[in-house]
Parts: sequence; C-alpha cells; structure tokens
Amino acid sequence: MKKIRTEKGLTQEELSYKSELDISQIGRIERGLVNTSISVLNKIANALQIELKELFDFETN
Repeated sequence: MKKIRTEKGLTQEELSYKSELDISQIGRIERGLVNTSISVLNKIANALQIELKELFDFETN
C-alpha cells in the first residue's frame, strides 16, 4: 500500500483525507501493525483510484 501511495505522490495525510480514515490508522496498516477489514481496504483502494485486488498483488523476493 505504501508503495502505491508514494507512486501516486500522496502523503499519508492526503490518503487519510481521501479515504475518510484516521491518519494513524493508515500508518498502522502500512506498517503491518493491524489487520483490517475488506471495507476499510476498499475505501483505501477507492482513494488510491485502483482496484481492490491491486492491494493484494505483491511480489515476494
């Protein structure tokens, strides 16, 4: 999520505003400190203007 957010040139604060989520929640999700619901992830995907499934597409190295 952080990679997508930064590629789109958004700060955590901007993503927080666009997704109507608390900025601290955005930070906790990005750091992997909390599990979150699909509905919250859907808000984030909408704010990032991506499909929800893109939040689950990640490469393992």
